[in-house]
Amino acid sequence: MIIVPGLRDEDRARAVSLYWQAFGGKLGRVLGPEPKALAFIGRVLDPSHAISARDAAGQLIGVAGFKTHLGGFVGGGFSDLRAIYGLFGALWRAALLALLERDVENERFLMDGIFVDASARGQGVGTKLLDAVAREAHERGYREVRLDVIDSNFRARALYLRCGFTVIGTSSIGPLSLAFGFRSATTMVRRVN
Repeated sequence: MIIVPGLRDEDRARAVSLYWQAFGGKLGRVLGPEPKALAFIGRVLDPSHAISARDAAGQLIGVAGFKTHLGGFVGGGFSDLRAIYGLFGALWRAALLALLERDVENERFLMDGIFVDASARGQGVGTKLLDAVAREAHERGYREVRLDVIDSNFRARALYLRCGFTVIGTSSIGPLSLAFGFRSATTMVRRVN
């Protein structure tokens, strides 16, 4: 397994597909239908805010994204939404997505999603990506990495706990659960050396 900063251009379509496989259940009602969601994600995906995992043959098997004051792994704005969904579709999607937006703080390095191909799960890819994110945070002068995990993602939460993350709080999303399919998100942090 090879862990490298960024994302190659030739891996972009695969990264979009893997991202949707990982987060489509959470974002599907808002970003769907799937072809439009894939177009939107492909449009806004920023390879400079990613760390990639590849197998020995060079195939992309996982990505950890992060967010800085310069943007995030999957960001975009109203103009990007409008280009894919039209004016009306962009208006309501932007409103809902804004309610889930996580701030970038100066105290902690913020993760912006992690996903591993189903065929590579259980092989330590997620652990290696989380360790790489911790190194990136340290190199940028941060003492902690922060992430949010939804209540229905038990597997990810277990991984984060094994990798040294601790819970600092849980927030309910209230009626937004109807749009996003989860009820709460737990914020976790990990100290970096």
